[in-house]
Amino acid sequence: MAKKIAEKASNATQPEKQVEITHLRTMKDDKGKDVSVVDRVESKPVDEAISDAEAQLANAEAKVTELKADIAEYKKIKG
Repeated sequence: MAKKIAEKASNATQPEKQVEITHLRTMKDDKGKDVSVVDRVESKPVDEAISDAEAQLANAEAKVTELKADIAEYKKIKG
């Protein structure tokens, strides 16, 4: 799923910077062409967005490490 990330306009009640994350998905229109459709839009403080992305990255890196170990085991069995 693709994302469009932009700075959200701030106001006097929210002095900290905010980001607006638009989650997109690709679908086919009636002519068979790919089109992007907005799935959902969320807003959050930029510091929270950074923390969330860093946590997702750590999980992805752990998964890559696990998959590399799996591949090594498969290759041992293959010979």
